[in-house]
Amino acid sequence: MIWHIIKRELYDNLNSLRFALATALLFVLMLINAVIHIQEHPVRMQKYHDATTESLSTLRSRTDLFSIAQEGPGNLYKKPSPLYFCAEGGDIFLSDFVYGRPTIQITNNLSRFWSLHYPGAFPNSSNIRPATIKVDWGFVIGYILSLIAVLFTFDSISGERERGTLRLMLSNSVPRHTVLIGKFLGALVSISVPFALAILMNLLVISTSSNVHFGTDTWIRLLIIFFLAILYLCLFLALGLLVSSFVQNSGASLVILLLTWCTFVVFIPSTLASIASGFSNPMTYDEFYKRRIQNQKELRDEYVALLQETRGLPDKKIQLDSEYVTKGTEQEERLTHEHLTQQIAQIQLARSVTRISPVTLIQHLLEVFVGTGFERHQQFLENVHRYAREYREFVTDMDRADSDSLHIIGVREGMSKKPISSESIPTFEDTLSLSRDFNAAAINLLLLVLFFVVLSFAAYLVFVRIEV
Repeated sequence: MIWHIIKRELYDNLNSLRFALATALLFVLMLINAVIHIQEHPVRMQKYHDATTESLSTLRSRTDLFSIAQEGPGNLYKKPSPLYFCAEGGDIFLSDFVYGRPTIQITNNLSRFWSLHYPGAFPNSSNIRPATIKVDWGFVIGYILSLIAVLFTFDSISGERERGTLRLMLSNSVPRHTVLIGKFLGALVSISVPFALAILMNLLVISTSSNVHFGTDTWIRLLIIFFLAILYLCLFLALGLLVSSFVQNSGASLVILLLTWCTFVVFIPSTLASIASGFSNPMTYDEFYKRRIQNQKELRDEYVALLQETRGLPDKKIQLDSEYVTKGTEQEERLTHEHLTQQIAQIQLARSVTRISPVTLIQHLLEVFVGTGFERHQQFLENVHRYAREYREFVTDMDRADSDSLHIIGVREGMSKKPISSESIPTFEDTLSLSRDFNAAAINLLLLVLFFVVLSFAAYLVFVRIEV
């Protein structure tokens, strides 16, 4: 019997105007997305290639250990995602590189070693979405697909009640759960098939470009994204069936569903993010630079005062210089890390509060598996910090390997004078880990499943109790 209900739902949907309009809209948006990506992706990759080549060339030009240690590795760049067309992820609000450069001087003759700086990260933390709409998969899935689900289910039950066909169907001893499941699956297939075809068309157009290459990892991520889209679609189908079962009039059902859709898809994500960001006040850039200048002044005064005691004692001066180079570098990194941590905490608070919205959950999940957005930026920063440790360990190991060195890191006189092969210097590699992405997505995925289960169960309870 369930197959009869599914086939009837499919027949009704395929012969409806809303099916034709939904299919046309999905194909048009996916085609626009593919064309834009083909145009923008080569530019994005060329910019990344030029920047990394220049940074690597500068690093390879250094041959003495002191310069390698003091000047640092240069800028470290975030690798663009090949799936950028799936979810832009607000990357315009996130820096695509980290400075790895020398810090300010302690005195005219003494400079601190390089440290990490994070330029322009999260300039507008109260608005975690771009100001302009990006026609990516995230927009199509989060907004268009959910709206289509609402339009396909608002009259699934209430419309049958108005026409009297629901009473006739249930008079044939058809279990109510069979009717509900049949209508759910019928709507799911009616929307999933054109959506899947639109995706295939999108990928086919993109694959015609010689600048786009998908590896095995990329295809796995695309399959995961499609699964997430179907799960998100199921959530709104369950919501549509719930409201349609609860309300007798299909017009009232449509109004309630549209208001609910606007509230949870449009209003809540931006509004709650703005409110939540107000409860966290990270250090401003003015405060950051004031503290930086104050730290520099205190460090310089302390160094100059102790410098008087090293007159005529060159070995003691080398030790003092090394101590304050290390101290100044650590002080600089602690301040920049504190600033970054406060900014990240504000963003995390806003993202946590907006998890009440299903569209926020799907956006976050898409960003994780696409390799864009906030989670991707955090993974990039982890790669940067890991490389910084590796780079500094390389300097220390090279100095220890030279028996003629005084092994006093921080000053030229105390470090190895042997030339360093440029090929031996570690280089930065920005990588993505699918296993880490699953860990980052776990909570959001569980919440999305929980939303679906709760709405489905609520739709079942309401439907089995309605009077027909």
